[in-house]
Amino acid sequence: MGRHETSFPEILDVAALRAKCDFIASAHAEQREPMRQALLAAFKKANVAGRAKARELFAGDGGGILCAERISWLQDQLITVLHDFVLNEIFDAANAPPASRIAVAAVGGYGRGTLAPGSDIDLLFLLPVKKAVWAEPAIEFMLYILWDLGFKVGHATRTIEDCIRLSRADMTIRTAILETRYICGSEVLAAELETRFDHEIVRNTGPDFIAAKLAERDERHRKAGDTRYLVEPNVKEGKGGLRDLHTLFWIAKYFYRVKDSADLVKLGVLSRTEYKLFQKAEDFLWAVRCHMHFQTGKAEERLSFDIQREIAEALGYHDHPGLSAVERFMKHYFLVAKDVGDLTRIFCAALEDQQAKDAPGLSGIIGRFTHRSRKIAGTLDFVDDGGRIALASPDVFKRDPVNLLRFFHIADINNLEFHPAALRQVTRSLGLIKPQLRESEEANRLFLSILTSRRKPELILRRMNEAGVLGRFIPDFGKIVSMMQFNMYHHYTVDEHLLRAVDVLSRVERGIEEDAHPLVAKLMPGIEEREVLYVAVLLHDIAKGRPEDHSVAGAKVARRLCPRFGLTPKQTELVAWLIDEHLTMSMVAQTRDLNDRKTIVDFAERVQSLDRLKMLLILTVCDIRAVGPGVWNGWKGQLLRTLYYETELLLSGGFSELSRKERAAHAATMLSDALTDWPVSEREAYVRLHYQPYLLTVALEDQIRHARFIREADAAGKALSTMVRTHQFHAITEITVLSPDHPRLLTVIAGACAAAGANIVDAQIFTTSDGRALDTILVNREFSVDGDETRRAASIGKLIEDVLSGRKRLPEVIASRTKVKKRNKAFTVTPEVTISNTLSNKFTVIEVECLDRPGLLSEITAVLSDLSLDIASAHITTFGEKVIDTFYITDLVGQKVTSENRQMNIAARLKAVMADEADEVRDRMPSGIIAPAAGTSSAQRTTKAET
Repeated sequence: MGRHETSFPEILDVAALRAKCDFIASAHAEQREPMRQALLAAFKKANVAGRAKARELFAGDGGGILCAERISWLQDQLITVLHDFVLNEIFDAANAPPASRIAVAAVGGYGRGTLAPGSDIDLLFLLPVKKAVWAEPAIEFMLYILWDLGFKVGHATRTIEDCIRLSRADMTIRTAILETRYICGSEVLAAELETRFDHEIVRNTGPDFIAAKLAERDERHRKAGDTRYLVEPNVKEGKGGLRDLHTLFWIAKYFYRVKDSADLVKLGVLSRTEYKLFQKAEDFLWAVRCHMHFQTGKAEERLSFDIQREIAEALGYHDHPGLSAVERFMKHYFLVAKDVGDLTRIFCAALEDQQAKDAPGLSGIIGRFTHRSRKIAGTLDFVDDGGRIALASPDVFKRDPVNLLRFFHIADINNLEFHPAALRQVTRSLGLIKPQLRESEEANRLFLSILTSRRKPELILRRMNEAGVLGRFIPDFGKIVSMMQFNMYHHYTVDEHLLRAVDVLSRVERGIEEDAHPLVAKLMPGIEEREVLYVAVLLHDIAKGRPEDHSVAGAKVARRLCPRFGLTPKQTELVAWLIDEHLTMSMVAQTRDLNDRKTIVDFAERVQSLDRLKMLLILTVCDIRAVGPGVWNGWKGQLLRTLYYETELLLSGGFSELSRKERAAHAATMLSDALTDWPVSEREAYVRLHYQPYLLTVALEDQIRHARFIREADAAGKALSTMVRTHQFHAITEITVLSPDHPRLLTVIAGACAAAGANIVDAQIFTTSDGRALDTILVNREFSVDGDETRRAASIGKLIEDVLSGRKRLPEVIASRTKVKKRNKAFTVTPEVTISNTLSNKFTVIEVECLDRPGLLSEITAVLSDLSLDIASAHITTFGEKVIDTFYITDLVGQKVTSENRQMNIAARLKAVMADEADEVRDRMPSGIIAPAAGTSSAQRTTKAET
C-alpha cells in the first residue's frame, strides 16, 4: 500500500551527511580503502544516531506506524546518499546517459514505507536493457557497505523483463513487486516497471492472486498454531498479527487497484468506523513490534513471557485489581488480534460480492445460477447459499433481535457454514443485544441448545465469540474474552480455553476420545444432567481476573446465569458446586497420597454422591485437556482414575472395614502364594522384609517384580541396583532403586534425575527390615518409542548408581548438566509452605509452592533430611513455571510433627531454600552414600517396623 512521502529531518541531517561524504571523497581521492573505511564510519554514525533519535521520539509519542516510517525514511536517505556517492565518486558515473542508469527500489514490507528496528531490508536493483559496465560492480559496492553496517539485506538484481517473467510464475515475487517503492536512481525505470506490472500481471488476475494469498495465510496460521489466542503470540506471522493486515493490503492493492487504504472507504469496502479500527490495529501492532525489536536488540517476532512485562511497562499499562499490568496489556493485544480477524472477514465478504458482480458473460450467469440461494425448512429469515447460511433480507436482526441467536442455531442444526456477508451483518448488529434480549426465554433456549448440541458445539460457539455475540449475550463471558494469565501453564486466553474444554466434552460424548480417556468415555453416556455438565464446562473459569478466588466467584456467576438459561434450582446448584470444586479433584489426585485412606475419606466427604463424582471427573479431564498441548498425560489420567475408583468404593459402601493389621497379613499371604517357585524358607524370609505400608500400598504384580529384582541383586552381590520400565499409556517411566538406607537417599536420587533432565512426578519410599531402601521414582516420559525411552531410563538409573556409589559427586553433576530456564526468570512465585496434621492419620503433610528450577526437589529433600524428618512419599506437580510438591513425613520415631516451634523452623528453612537463599545445609550435600550413622538408620528401621 503506497504511503505519502514524509520527511523526518529530526532523524537525520541529510545535507550534513552529503557534505561529510563530499569531504571524504576529496580527502581520500586516490586511496580507495581509506575512503571506504571513512565512508563506513560516517554512515555507521548517522545510522546509530538516527535510530537512537527514532527510539527517543517513539518513547515520547508511542506511535507504532510513525516509528516504523521514521526508520524506513532513515534507511531511504542512507541508501540514496550511498547510491549517489558510489556512482559519482567511485565509478564516475555522474554524467551517465539516462538510458544506462539503474534504479533502487524497496520491496516487501520496506516497500510499504515501514521498517521495524531489526527487520531485513529488501531491495530491488533495476537494470536497464543495455546495462553499463559499472552497474553490477556499483551494486556490489553498495551491498557490501550495507552489510558492513550490520544490515540484513535481501536483494535481487533484475531487468524489467525479468521482473515481469518471474512474476507470472512465482506468487511470492509477484507480491514483492506489487509493493515496489522507488528510492533513488532512474525514476523512469521504476515507473516503467509499475506500469508494465499493472497492465501485464495485475489486470484480470485478481481472483487467482486472492486465492493464493488466502491459502498462504491459512498455511502460515497452521504453522504458527492455528489460533490467535496463544499466550506467546507471533506478532508478525501469527493469526491476527501484522502479516494478516499486510495480506489485506496486498489484496486491496491488487484487486481494487488502490494506492492508499483510505480509498477502501470510498469504494464501500470498509465503513469509516471499520477503517479507523484498521488503523488502530495496525498502529498498536507496530508499536508492540518496535518495542520488541528495541528491547531485544534483534528481529524478535514472538511476544514471549520474558519480554511481555517490560513491553507492558513501556506502553504504560498498570496493575488493576485481579489483573496485572502485563495481563491487561496482553488482553488488549488479543482484542486487537480479534479485530484483525473481524476486518479480514468483512473484507472477504466484500471481495466475494465484488467478484460475483464482476464475473463476465456466461460464466457470471452460470455462477449466479449455481450459487442461487435455497430456502431452509422452518425459517423465512435465513437462506442456504451454496451450503452457507445467509440472510433473506438485510433487516432480519433489526426486525427480531432473537434472530442473532437463531442464526447460529439454524446453522448448527442444518450443518451449514457461515456466509461472510451474514457474519459481517451480525457484527454490525451487536448493538441490538440489550437486557431485553438477554432475558428472552426463547433466546436463552436457543443458546442452551447450541451449547449442548450433539454435533460440534465448540465450532458454533467459536463463531459466536468471533462475531462478538457470545460476549454481548453473556457479559460475564465478555469480560474474559482475550484475557490471558501470565504464566507458563496456560497456553491460551481464558475464552479460548473454555471453548476448547467444551470441544473436549463434545468429543468424549461423541465417542472420539475413548482411547485417551476410557473411564470418562464409559461414564459419559450415563450422565443424566448433560446440560448441567456443558454449562459447568463453559463457565468454570468465567470469573478469572477478579480479586476474589475465581472458583468461588464463578459459582456466584453460575447461580445468577443458570436460571436465565432455563435450568432448575437443583440444576443451578449442581453447576455452582461443580464450578466451586472444579480444581479439587485435580489437586487431590496430583498432590496427595492416594494410598492414604484419609485422603479418600476427606475427598468423599466433599463430593458426597456418585453422580457428583462422575461429573467432577469429566469436568476435570476437560479442563486439563484444554489447558494446552503437552499438559495432559497418561500419568494424570491414572491418578484421576485411582482417586475415582477409591472414592467410588467408599461412596458405594464397599470400602474395607478390616483392620489395617488384618489387611496387611492378607497381603503378605498373597505375596507368599505368588512366589510358589521359591523355596519355602526363602519365601518366608523375603515376605518378612516388608512392613505394612509396602504390603498395603504396592500392587501385587509390582510386589512380585520387586521380589525378583531384589533376589537378582542379592545373587549378584550388588548393594546398589536399579530397575526400569515404561508405561506408554500412562506417559510415565518408573525407576526402582535398591540401596542401603540413608536419610539423604531421596535427595541424591532427585539430584541425579535433575542432572539427567528427568522430571519427577511421584516418589514412593519404602524401607526393608534389613536396613535397605526400596524407592520407586516416576518420571515423565520423553520418547514415544519404548526402546528409546528404556535406554534413557537406564542411563538415568546408571547416573543414580554412580552418585550413590560415590563415583560421581552430585553438586558437580547438577552444575554441569542443568541450567535455569531463562523463561522462568520472567515470573515470580512467592514461596509458600503449608504444614498440616489433618490431611493424614499417620503423617504430617508438608506442601511447598514456589518457582520451579532444576535440582529444586533435591535441595528441598536435603533440608527435610537435615531436619531429621523421614519422607514416606513425595508427590511432585508442575504447573508451568510453578511447582507444588507435597511430602508425607514423620519424625525419626515415626510420629507426626506437632510442635509449633518445630513447624515454624521447618517452614523457615524450606522458604530459604525455595527462595534460593544461602543455606549451610545445601553446602554439605553428599557426594554419595556413605555408611549411614548407626543411630539414624536404626531409628528409621524402627519407624517403619512400628507402622
